[in-house]
Amino acid sequence: MLTRNCLSLLLWVLFDGGLLIPLQPQPQQTLATEPTENVIHLPGRRSHFQRVKRGWVWNQFFVLEEYMGSEPQYVGKLHSDLDKGEGTVKYTLSGDGAGSVFTIDETTGDIHAIRSLDREEKPFYTLRAQAVDIETRKPLEPESEFIIKVQDINDNEPKFLDGPYVASVPEMSPVGAYVLQVKATDADDPTYGNSARVVYSILQGQPYFSIDPKTGVIRTALPNMDREVKEQYQVLIQAKDMGGQLGGLAGTTIVNITLTDVNDNPPRFPKSIFHLKVPESSPIGSAIGRIRAVDPDFGQNAEIEYNIVPGDGGNLFDIITDEDTQEGVIKLKKPLDFETKKAYTFKVEASNVHLDHRFHSAGPFKDTATVKISVLDVEEPPVFSKPLYTMEVYEDTPIGTIIGAVTAQDLDVGSSSVRYFIDWTSDGDSYFTIDGTEGTIATNELLDRESTAQYNFSVIASKVSNPLLSSKVNILINVLDVNEFPPEISVPYETAVCENAKPGQIIQIVSAADRDLSPAGQQFSFRLSPEAAIKPNFTVRDFRNNTAGIETRRNGYRRRQQEIYFLPVVIEDSSYPVQSSTNTMTIRVCRCDSDGTILSCNVEAIFLPVGLSTGALIAILLCIIILLAIVVLYVALRRQKKKDTLMTSKEDIRDNVIHYDDEGGGEEDTQAFDIGALRNPKVIEDNKIRRDIKPDSLCLPRQRPPVEDNTDIRDFINQRLQENDVDPTAPPYDSLATYAYEGNGSVADSLSSIDSLTTEADQDYDYLTDWGPRFKVLADMFGEEESYNPDKVT
Repeated sequence: MLTRNCLSLLLWVLFDGGLLIPLQPQPQQTLATEPTENVIHLPGRRSHFQRVKRGWVWNQFFVLEEYMGSEPQYVGKLHSDLDKGEGTVKYTLSGDGAGSVFTIDETTGDIHAIRSLDREEKPFYTLRAQAVDIETRKPLEPESEFIIKVQDINDNEPKFLDGPYVASVPEMSPVGAYVLQVKATDADDPTYGNSARVVYSILQGQPYFSIDPKTGVIRTALPNMDREVKEQYQVLIQAKDMGGQLGGLAGTTIVNITLTDVNDNPPRFPKSIFHLKVPESSPIGSAIGRIRAVDPDFGQNAEIEYNIVPGDGGNLFDIITDEDTQEGVIKLKKPLDFETKKAYTFKVEASNVHLDHRFHSAGPFKDTATVKISVLDVEEPPVFSKPLYTMEVYEDTPIGTIIGAVTAQDLDVGSSSVRYFIDWTSDGDSYFTIDGTEGTIATNELLDRESTAQYNFSVIASKVSNPLLSSKVNILINVLDVNEFPPEISVPYETAVCENAKPGQIIQIVSAADRDLSPAGQQFSFRLSPEAAIKPNFTVRDFRNNTAGIETRRNGYRRRQQEIYFLPVVIEDSSYPVQSSTNTMTIRVCRCDSDGTILSCNVEAIFLPVGLSTGALIAILLCIIILLAIVVLYVALRRQKKKDTLMTSKEDIRDNVIHYDDEGGGEEDTQAFDIGALRNPKVIEDNKIRRDIKPDSLCLPRQRPPVEDNTDIRDFINQRLQENDVDPTAPPYDSLATYAYEGNGSVADSLSSIDSLTTEADQDYDYLTDWGPRFKVLADMFGEEESYNPDKVT
């Protein structure tokens, strides 16, 4: 109970206090001059403690489109409760079209439209109004929004946006068959009045078609409209608004309707008999005439198939359909002959290829006509009795022998005689001749079957009355063989037999060849010649199939005793007269293994059993040569290494002091002999010019006898001493040769010149006196040279 009382109190406060104001719709504005009928009251401000009853009512303004009056069109009025009529309130207008389309009187709040409006361009305008104190420029109340709606008038006619239309409907369609649906669009307001309510009607095209007034669907109005009678229809459709009432606006469009073809007509021949004339010389497959059946249908419905009805002469002709003209083309299947038959008669049937089952009840969709063909006589060339003549003649037949004859006739009325001659392009060598009147063929040359077994040439027959009319036939002459050549053994003429062969062993199969005929047409026999049949080592076994085998008659053959046997074989043929020949076969005795494989017979047979080819033998020989080269190179390297061990290299840094009991040129003789000869006695030195002295006269080098290998060093030194004794250029003093490096631990260190100073002038040799008496001679020698040094003379 308490809750219900509280809720009632709350609702009374809200409504009575002005917080919620119910909408009071204002009646729609008309063109009346009373402006107070369309007024919007704006709420004024009241004291906080005073109950205020809102004095404005929200509603829409309406303005007529396409207003053409001279004065601005009055729309409505704005009014605030705070406006006491004292001129202290200013009304303002903002939003769509404010100032450009709509204006407001700032004092009275009257709203006017200053230009004509189009609802189809803009159906309504949203504006905002406000009352402002003129003095303070402050709003007296919040801004209010309202709408000015453009009221529609019927100023647009219906339009067919997709017109003109093109449609089709099959011919012979029933009443009410759907054709097309059209649609018109009216830009007026469909929610206001009947300005946009469209009604369809046909102005032109009745009574063939009808249209639904509301949906615009076009249908057929007559049954069995025939395309062959009329194919194109033009229908004028009208769309009118205002529900079709008087005063409504209307639009029109054109619908072009085509009746499509159906196969409702059979083909028909325009006449029942067709006459054709054909020359008897017409070639097979040629077109001899055309007939046509007429079908008023179109496209594939007019396609016609022609057939010859079996009957008289129908098997000599054929008929096909010309796809472009739908004509029946009659062609010749077999040759015509005026002398045999002069006329032919048969029937031709024409029928549709594509049938429509809906029209079967109308009757058969085919027609028949009679074709009569007359054969025209044409003068023709002579005709041979055979298409090909085959003749035979023996080779070496005497010249002028008749071997056959040809016959040709003129079958035309009033036949002419025929003359024969050979086409020399096919018998250029003139092996044969022909009688021009009788047609007999005779030889003109001796024929050789082994040279040419068959001749092929042509004979031409022409009319005497008209030589241009001629015909040709082929002549085939086979040259028969005369047995004139004896048979001969086919290769091989040589064979081999193993030393261990057994009696009765076949060592070779032989066959024969005859130049007279092929072996298939001959029978050959084989036997030994009479002189070889006495105690033969071999015999011939005839297999009776044009082959024979060479058979052994001994138990083993000795190659050392006889290496080659000659076996005469006699071969005879079976022709008449019998021809025979004796052919000698060579049989070589070879060494074989137990399986009968030849091991050695000749150079080729040696390698044949082991299966070595020429390439393999070459490879083996190359390998042997390479191995020999490696061995020779190895031996040479070993000898060179041994020689290097005997000779001391130039890089050997050891000192060598050579002493021999030879009264020479003194200690300064350092070039008396080559120390290398002592190190390797095998070295043979040529004569060299002394390097320590310059000889007075140039003499020829001495020819030194070669030093024997492995001689004793003593013998070599003695030999060199003898050479120096006889040498006039040798100095009479001994020489001391010092080489290389004395060795680690020596007091003198290294005597090599590698570490010497750049010039001898910078070298001090006084230290040689400290080395003892063994180096006294060197100290005196270098000290003397230093004392005579001209660079040190002051």
